[in-house]
Amino acid sequence: MTAATTATMDSMTATDATSDDARWTAVMTRDRSADGSFVYAVATTGIYCRPSCPARRPARANTRFFSDAAAAREAGFRPCLRCHPDVGTGATPEAARVTYGCRMIEQAIAAGDPPPALGTLADAAGLSPSRFHRLFKAATGVTPAAYARACRAGHIRDRLAASDAMGDTITDAIYASGFGSSGRFYAGAEDMLGMTPGNFRAGGKAEEIRFAISRCALGRMLVAATARGICAIFLGDTDDELLQALHNRFPRAALTPADDMFAATVSQVTMLIDEPGKAFDLPLDIRGTAFQQRVWQALRTIPAGSTISYAALAEQIGAPNAVRAVAGACAANAIAVAIPCHRVVRENGGLSGYRWGVERKRRLLQRESGEGEATSNRRRDRPRI
Repeated sequence: MTAATTATMDSMTATDATSDDARWTAVMTRDRSADGSFVYAVATTGIYCRPSCPARRPARANTRFFSDAAAAREAGFRPCLRCHPDVGTGATPEAARVTYGCRMIEQAIAAGDPPPALGTLADAAGLSPSRFHRLFKAATGVTPAAYARACRAGHIRDRLAASDAMGDTITDAIYASGFGSSGRFYAGAEDMLGMTPGNFRAGGKAEEIRFAISRCALGRMLVAATARGICAIFLGDTDDELLQALHNRFPRAALTPADDMFAATVSQVTMLIDEPGKAFDLPLDIRGTAFQQRVWQALRTIPAGSTISYAALAEQIGAPNAVRAVAGACAANAIAVAIPCHRVVRENGGLSGYRWGVERKRRLLQRESGEGEATSNRRRDRPRI
């Protein structure tokens, strides 16, 4: 080893030691100015904290430092319920409790265990069951029980999709997703999967999806529905483009042009664009992971004419550090307009990407704010069915 290399290594070691020494000093002095620059974890408790945490100071030998909360979680530590290191600027401590409850549910489902009871979640959050239940529903838009069902639905979908490759049976996938019996699963299988487990495992084979294509103010629009409700609303420039997108999403389903009765449904979807201030109660067949469904549920509460940033939406669902995941859920939305992901914008109000084109997003927002063109006299095509 050369002298230059030795000197470089010595310099790096000295820099790292100085960095950890500075972090330790911040922890000992509970320096609030250091919050956000790192977190520390205590090996004996399994908890990570902000530098300013008011909890009893740990022993130096038991303390580890991480650049952020995500790194501490990846190492197996859980957030402190006193200083709430997962909560971003402007968020509330209650949001951290909800986030922690979501993680408890997700971890139990991933391990194949039953989801924690409401009392267990409330105890972990340091709240009464009724208070925790109210906070959870306000932050996520669903109850803890509904969130657990969505988590299990997402897990069972993943397991069934991979069951052939893993050599699993449907029963194996059921028990691995935390269901105590196959009977309980089959009783709600249609709600979770939108079809029978066998059909889902086969990639949607034998499922019938009706569709129609129509002109709208944004170009061409395809509306598709199962027996449960609308499963896709696509926007595009050509019918061929829209049909290919539908086939890609449901590659093994039976795609059937809809009959005349379906025209009323298409007209209602068109009205979501033409008269966004009006409410239309359309049945939806929403399919996604538990996290995606949380985001999509929150999107449906944003009124026409309003927008929200990705960061604010992440805080609203109790996951302030999941801004990128929120953006990913918006991008994965396959039900345009009815799940209004176009109402999510950058922090500065600028437009970001949109699955059906930024220009369509701009026009949708203009119409909702009253800046778009008048629609009362616009000629519409009859849906192609």
